[in-house]
Amino acid sequence: MSCRRFVKCRAGVKDVKKATASSIAVMLLSGVVLCYGSIAEAETGGVNRLIVYADQGTETINRNIYGHFSEHLGHCIYGGFWVGEDSPIPNTRGIRNDVVEALRRIKIPVLRWPGGCFADEYHWKDGIGPRDRRPTMVNTHWGQVTENNHFGTHEFFDLCEQLGCEPYIAGNLGSGTVQEMQQWIEYITFAGKSPMADFRRKNGREKPWPLKYFGVGNENWGCGGRMSPQYYADLFRRYRTYIRNFGDNRITLSPAEPTAGTIIGQRF
Repeated sequence: MSCRRFVKCRAGVKDVKKATASSIAVMLLSGVVLCYGSIAEAETGGVNRLIVYADQGTETINRNIYGHFSEHLGHCIYGGFWVGEDSPIPNTRGIRNDVVEALRRIKIPVLRWPGGCFADEYHWKDGIGPRDRRPTMVNTHWGQVTENNHFGTHEFFDLCEQLGCEPYIAGNLGSGTVQEMQQWIEYITFAGKSPMADFRRKNGREKPWPLKYFGVGNENWGCGGRMSPQYYADLFRRYRTYIRNFGDNRITLSPAEPTAGTIIGQRF
C-alpha cells in the first residue's frame, strides 16, 4: 500500500517557546493521523492534509523543563565537573573547560545540586573554606567512596556563573537541621553584616550570590528519611518558615520530589 502524505505549515517552529502544547501534540500525533489516513486514502483515493498553525501559539513552555541535575554520583562531580586547579585537564578554577563549553552550547537554564539522595546527607559547612582543611566524608548512597569536599558552595556557584545558568540548591532535610538550612541561605544571599555573611567574606566572596530556587529535602519518602506524607508536610512548613528572603533576593521553594529539571513550588 502506498500513500501520499502532505503536511502544510503556515510557519516553521523556530523557537519551541512559541509553540502551543496542542501544536506539539498535533505534530507528535501526525504520524498516527497520516498512517490512519493512508488506509482511508487507499479506500477513497483522496489526499489527506494536516495543517499545523505553528504561528498562532499563545502558551510559553517553561525553559526550566530543560534544566539539569548534578549529583555526587559516579564521576559526575569529581572527574566530571571538578578536576582541581592543578589538573593537567584544561580548567578554570578547577572546573573542566570542555564540560562547561559543552553545556553552554545547549544553554541549560538551571542546574540542581548537591542531589539527589546525596543532598540529605550533605552538610554545607564541610564544603567551604580552604580545601586542604575541609573534612572528608563517606558517600554512603553511591559506592561508599570517600570524598574530599573540594567541590562545595563556592565551586558550585562558580560553575553556574561559568555556565550562565540559574543555581538550584537542594537542602538537607533528612539529616540536617533548621538552623543549618537557614544559615546556608544567609551565607549565600545576605549582603549585610551578619555571622554567615562575614563567614562568606572570610572565605573569599564579598558579594552574595543570587538564588532563585531552593529545594526542601529530596525524595524524603525514600532515601531522604522514609517519611510519611503528613510528616514531611509538617517538616516542610517548619523549615520554610526559616528560609527567608534577604534584600532583593526572592526564592521559589520546591518540595522534596521535583523532576530533575522542573521547578515547581511557591514564591514567598
